[in-house]
Amino acid sequence: MRLEPLLRAEIALAAAQELGETPQGRRRIIAITGGSFRGERLAGRVLPGGADWQVIRTDGVAELDARYTLETSDGGLIYVRNFGYRHGPADVMRRLAAGENVDPALYYMRTTPRFETGAERYRWLNGTLCVATGERRAAAVELDVYEVK
Repeated sequence: MRLEPLLRAEIALAAAQELGETPQGRRRIIAITGGSFRGERLAGRVLPGGADWQVIRTDGVAELDARYTLETSDGGLIYVRNFGYRHGPADVMRRLAAGENVDPALYYMRTTPRFETGAERYRWLNGTLCVATGERRAAAVELDVYEVK
């Protein structure tokens, strides 16, 4: 098994809606407002309208559950559901929450994006497993997505 780069995405985010403490943890909803992605086999833009439905658990781990749509440069639409975790030392996580740019080597952010499309040229994504590393920025998330070969 090996990993091959699939794409790099920059996903623009709105301010978080803080719903407060729920039975599952601190619930946050963060709207996706746009962005772009580029890889060797596909490129395009992130469409506005998706969101990341996060829960910050009592152990400090953020469960990430993002759903959004990619539009390729040739008009293909690809639905993405991306689940993962983000956590790190308390001081680092406070800095991230304050909107600071923090070296991603100081925290853990890994996700498992799944793709779904009816676009003929990109149907191979429907059966492709991927993993990603992420970086949280003040108003965006940067993801490096790798295809599991």
